[in-house]
Amino acid sequence: MQEISTGNASTRDLACFLGAGAYHHYIPAAVDSIIRRGEFLTAYTPYQPEVSQGTLQAIFEYQSLIAALTGMEVSNASHYDGATAAAEAVIMAYHNFRGKRGRLVLSPGVNPQYRETIRTYMQGYENFSIAGDADSLAPLSSPEAVVPLIDQNTCLVLVQYPDFFGRIYDLTSLVKAAHEAGALVAVAVNPLSLGLLKPPGEFGADIVIGEGQSLGIPLSYGGPYLGIFATKKEYVRRLAGRLVGETVDKEGRRAYVLTLTAREQHIRREKATSNICTNQGLMALASTVYMSLLGKQGMRQVAELCYHKAHYTAQCINNLPGFSVDMETPFFHEFIVRCPENISVDEINARLLDEGILGGYNLERDYPDLKNCMLMAVTEMNSRAEIEALCDALNEVSHA
Repeated sequence: MQEISTGNASTRDLACFLGAGAYHHYIPAAVDSIIRRGEFLTAYTPYQPEVSQGTLQAIFEYQSLIAALTGMEVSNASHYDGATAAAEAVIMAYHNFRGKRGRLVLSPGVNPQYRETIRTYMQGYENFSIAGDADSLAPLSSPEAVVPLIDQNTCLVLVQYPDFFGRIYDLTSLVKAAHEAGALVAVAVNPLSLGLLKPPGEFGADIVIGEGQSLGIPLSYGGPYLGIFATKKEYVRRLAGRLVGETVDKEGRRAYVLTLTAREQHIRREKATSNICTNQGLMALASTVYMSLLGKQGMRQVAELCYHKAHYTAQCINNLPGFSVDMETPFFHEFIVRCPENISVDEINARLLDEGILGGYNLERDYPDLKNCMLMAVTEMNSRAEIEALCDALNEVSHA
């Protein structure tokens, strides 16, 4: 099996500059050590609290950490991945207005996989429309560009922070405009970036969703991953998925239970707004251990390393002939590289692979207007030597 697996080159073999929603980060050995304990690894949904206190507490701690990280009041635990969390946010907003508002305003800066999953989820809803991301707005439009699309029929405005292209925008005025129209605002986040950036809760966001893979979960060829979902307390009864609460037993000792659990998802499925009902317990535990080990300062340190290494890389690439990077727009750890017109991004990546480098994401796959554009990701795992090797390889490409 090991010999067969070597046919798939991994981040152990290659210097990785590929992101676009899944990232190569350092994972402390304690994460695997704890989640592989039999009590956690084989545990199922904790329907019986009297025999599930450890699992319930782990989920409760996860919820508490996510709420603190996002600046929100309540978190569930949790969804399959960022894409399903995004779709569930749309469903939650739609049912919050009892179907009387049937318009979603969707920024083109939201991960294309999230947008595709939302369309799959919502195709059965009558009188529901999606505006913003398809034809009306250019791919690199700022979040402010969606404001004119918000109307009295809008149930939700969904944006990403940092966006799919890694750019950072202040969302305060957007949230204000949406709220003035009576709509809710959902923000898709990279949770690791919140170690450094202002949390969406401080912008006034109503829902925060995201992909939790960067919190101690390996790339694993695409999963299993973790869907983060946090919201304001006033929407807690419309929250899909598991919710664990803290209480006391009859002897006054601290105890944990599934809260608001006797809902439509369990007992009246025909009236359910959502039937997702997952807790992704093992992945939630992995991210809980990761966040607990790093702590507030550690999360900030990792975020700062990603930020500074990305900016160093961007500056190096921007100085190469034929390549350019927008250094004016603030970005976190991903940025767009405009490549020479005489060579495709796929060809550049093939040449980088020959040098032992996993190149960036070809944006033309999802955004036809962004021809010869590559989305490059840099994390704390990329050494200065790897960054310089990347720039040397790109320099050779430009002179080929």
